Amino acid sequence: QVQLLESGGGLVQAGGSLRLSCAASGRTSNNYATMGWFRQAPGKEREFVTAITWDSRNTYYADSLKGRFAISRDNAKTAVYLQMNTLLPEDTAVYYCASSLYCTGYGCRSADGYSYWGQGTQVTVSS
Repeated sequence: QVQLLESGGGLVQAGGSLRLSCAASGRTSNNYATMGWFRQAPGKEREFVTAITWDSRNTYYADSLKGRFAISRDNAKTAVYLQMNTLLPEDTAVYYCASSLYCTGYGCRSADGYSYWGQGTQVTVSS
């Protein structure tokens, strides 16, 4: 089992920045997992934000977010981060961290490719 705990959410004004963190615990094999961030706004389906492979060599972004958001990880700290800049009101959502040992390439953009999920952290962007 892998436990994921997100933190860093909150209320921010449009144009501001937030950095989300996701701490992983449990199986050490998670260091070899692709880690992803997804988000879900009220009344909407969960959507892919970004993902990073275990060695940080490959990163994937939702086309609409590339350039404003950046993912990184620190395997020594078993943590993954999401830096969000120039936030917009439409970025308001619950942000979830997820872990996958099996997804590859485009499959890492699908929530179905992830086995473990955190509880989520709320991000609210005011206009």
